[in-house]
Amino acid sequence: MSKIDVVRAAMVTAMKNKEKDKKDALSMLLSALKNAEIDKRSPLTEDEENAVVKKEIKQCQETFDTAPADREDIRSEAALRISVYQAFAPADLTREQIAEVIGQVLAELGIEKPTPADKGKIMKVLMPRVKGKADGKLVSETLAELSR
Repeated sequence: MSKIDVVRAAMVTAMKNKEKDKKDALSMLLSALKNAEIDKRSPLTEDEENAVVKKEIKQCQETFDTAPADREDIRSEAALRISVYQAFAPADLTREQIAEVIGQVLAELGIEKPTPADKGKIMKVLMPRVKGKADGKLVSETLAELSR
């Protein structure tokens, strides 16, 4: 069952339960998923669906962070959308899991102690493996810690 079907079913449930705010948030997510599928001109893979959900969460977080403190309506709507979208997002990798993947990549590349000069070569192999599963900033920070 695709994520579009899952979101649509959740939206129907929200409508039946008369949860207008939740239904509106799910409608926005469903629209983003459908638009991504239309742009691709074929059904989305699970990783692509997860990337769309993560992108929507990130946009809502930016809205929440940039909204003025006195605009509680905007902030509460963004917080609600984030909480609704979290149910459809895969769990991110932890620092330990990221470090494990980095260890595998280092072994494949034959690098025992990474240096800052190796970062580009390592990230080139590493990022496709963790794309959609971990925040790029966290991956970079974890690699930097291991390079010290």
